Amino acid sequence: MSANCRASISARVKKFLPALKHAGYSTTALLPGEDPGAFKKLHQDLIVELTPNGALEEDIVAIIARLVWRRQNLGTFRIAERVRERWWAITSEKGPGGFLIEYQPLLGKQIEIDPAVRAAAWKAAKDQARAEFGAAYDFVEMGEIATVEQLAKDLVVEGRLDAMIERCLKRLLYLRGLKSISTTSASEPRPLPAALPRSAPARGRVGGAPSPGAAARP
Repeated sequence: MSANCRASISARVKKFLPALKHAGYSTTALLPGEDPGAFKKLHQDLIVELTPNGALEEDIVAIIARLVWRRQNLGTFRIAERVRERWWAITSEKGPGGFLIEYQPLLGKQIEIDPAVRAAAWKAAKDQARAEFGAAYDFVEMGEIATVEQLAKDLVVEGRLDAMIERCLKRLLYLRGLKSISTTSASEPRPLPAALPRSAPARGRVGGAPSPGAAARP
């Protein structure tokens, strides 16, 4: 493997590592710069108001909390967009340090950039961005995660998962209903058969036989 190829792979791996670092972020949950304490209070207030009972109800309330929070903090996406725009400006100012090859239109060819020059330019750009952005520098490493477009994609995926969960719940409730009907039918007492009517004994007869004085009567 050539040195240039190894350098290219190394650059791609370094670019991929921040994505792994920030993979835990979700557009429907907390994003950099947002207040975890305020989110926790919102969640607790919803728990008090909706009084969930059981794991599924608690999960539904947690989803509601995340959606309400995102609606209240849509401005975070605008902050992230401004950070990304400024980041690209900084990298342009510091030179092509993040690229392996630089195109020279006047010469009509591509030339390699010295890896040391590229690394130094990249470090200078990152140092300046960290100094300017502070905690918002996380948006740089997150890339396109903190965008309205990504939020729309996340909501589509969550909507499909919710639909699958709802189908499972409906199936579960249906089976429970069948079991309840079966159990009720088995436990109900069966009615006793009606007693046959007894015929009244004839007058003057005892146990079906003539009484001793019946024949002497005129």
